[in-house]
Amino acid sequence: MANKLKIKISVADRVYPLTINPDQEEGLRKAAKKIEEMIKQFEQSYAVRDKQDVLAMSALQFAAQVEQKGIDKDSDEILITDRLNSLNELLQDHLL
Repeated sequence: MANKLKIKISVADRVYPLTINPDQEEGLRKAAKKIEEMIKQFEQSYAVRDKQDVLAMSALQFAAQVEQKGIDKDSDEILITDRLNSLNELLQDHLL
């Protein structure tokens, strides 16, 4: 447990004690803040009072964002590969 950091993260009105690597702290605190903001937004927009519902909705929202980023990355990689192949063909045509 050398170099471990003990912190407390609050999510949905509950405090969670964690033992983490120091380099994880900023990411965890930012994630907890985003979750809290999303919970407030869902509670205001949909008049949801059950924390379980807003936590489930927040988890779904974050998971969807991660999946969409993966889809977008794959699409970008295909587009870049196609463009590089086209450029390579043009260069080959001019070199011959």
